Amino acid sequence: MARWQGGAAERLKEAALTLFQSHGYDGTTVAEIAAAAGVTERTFFRHFADKREVLFFDQNAFEGVFLAALPASGAPMELVTAVLAGAASLFPDERRPWSRARQAVIVGNVALQERELLKMSLLAVALTRALTERGIDPVDAALAAEAGVAVFRTAFAAWIADGEERPFPEIQTEILNRLRALL
Repeated sequence: MARWQGGAAERLKEAALTLFQSHGYDGTTVAEIAAAAGVTERTFFRHFADKREVLFFDQNAFEGVFLAALPASGAPMELVTAVLAGAASLFPDERRPWSRARQAVIVGNVALQERELLKMSLLAVALTRALTERGIDPVDAALAAEAGVAVFRTAFAAWIADGEERPFPEIQTEILNRLRALL
């Protein structure tokens, strides 16, 4: 095994996604993922707690991208709008095929769907906390954070839809504007 090669985490992600697509999530083992990536199982576990986590961006880093774009002050939805704009950088067009394939694997497995919902819930909690730390009323902070996560999730679903070609930031801005129109 080529343990000295760099990029093991990325190779593991690609190998896992390929195997999940061809053998199913439940039909794929960590040993198979590691072998396909050219690493040992031990190396796999240095990067990921389990095979499920191959499909999920590190939660702290994921939240960090959102929170890094949070301005120091402003109205709740202005702050959330800035957060959404900053987080759009996570989804360049070249990532769309991988995101589509990843989502197809998640949709096919209830446990992965639950993990995805937990990821979004934890994002809303982190955003609510950050907004309240900036002096936003806790109820307003929770409403703004949940609305922001709803916009993000809806925009992501639209971005990975078959035939969709628009960039993620454009879709997300449209979804946010549609929410504002509804209100």
